[in-house]
Amino acid sequence: MVSVKRDEETSPATGKKPSERSIQELFGNGIIFVDKPCGPSSHEVSAWVKRITGVQKTGHSGTLDPQVSGVLPVGLDNSTKILGTLLEDTKEYVGIIKFHANVSVEQVEKAFKKFTGEITQLPPVRSAVKRVPRKRKVYYLAALEYSGREVLFKVGCEAGTYIRKLCHDIGIFLGCQAHMLELRRTKAGGITEKETVTLQQLSDAMWLWKEKNDESLLRKTIHPLEAAVHLKKIWISDNAIEAVCTGAQLAAPGIIKLDDGIAEQEKIALLSLKGELVSIARAQASTKQMLEMQKGIATKTMRVILPRGTYPKHKKKEKSEQEKLETIANHESNATKV
Repeated sequence: MVSVKRDEETSPATGKKPSERSIQELFGNGIIFVDKPCGPSSHEVSAWVKRITGVQKTGHSGTLDPQVSGVLPVGLDNSTKILGTLLEDTKEYVGIIKFHANVSVEQVEKAFKKFTGEITQLPPVRSAVKRVPRKRKVYYLAALEYSGREVLFKVGCEAGTYIRKLCHDIGIFLGCQAHMLELRRTKAGGITEKETVTLQQLSDAMWLWKEKNDESLLRKTIHPLEAAVHLKKIWISDNAIEAVCTGAQLAAPGIIKLDDGIAEQEKIALLSLKGELVSIARAQASTKQMLEMQKGIATKTMRVILPRGTYPKHKKKEKSEQEKLETIANHESNATKV
């Protein structure tokens, strides 16, 4: 649900709805949900996307091992700024665990239940993080099919959970050893494998656009960067956008409407009234508090996304002669009282 703090229209002279961006604008502010194949590294896939599209810069979110396939968001140019936020999204995988001895259905279910919830993991020797025990959350872990010592499973987990290590620890728990045989990422945050495209499909879409001037397929392939951000939102006034883009914090008067349920210190997205992602910010108050606030800092900017100059700098309204006279009179009255 969205709560409206006040009514305000956005100027058609500045900014643009994400859905109305040209193909060239999407190259600068778009993201591709790649169906990564087994074999290449995530870095190699990102480099291939850069070569196919011809953009200056690409980056990927949530590294997948070479032998793991599935959802890999690849940002183009300016969209690489949001990849850090996507790294924190929850992930879903479908994989095969192979036990080194016969296990019963009851044993597997018992082990999966044991490893659902908050678990402690020691990252593997070959990992990009410090090798110390750390807490991670497994939201669900269920067996889908059984075939001898192999079990097809689905797991939803917090970012940074090592599924290979999870399979290893399950084997130790059952006293028979186990290892991950295959793995595919089926979801990253709100992005599902149904929305992904292969590198060949991307290449075909680029060929169709360049050779036939047909952008229909490319528009289904490159999404506005806003499509990848699944945070609670605050929509802000046109007058507040340039200030935020230059590093200022969002003050309460700049809020037009906002999602319900925002908590203090929660990471949120600031949007223009046209739906453009202005910045990623940290809420300094709850939804209820922000609706009541007339002044003060509502959010602190973490990462500016919208380029500066997209919206004009807000000019403060000059006081009328009557307001100036009233201000002078108030000062004189206060001085007399002192």
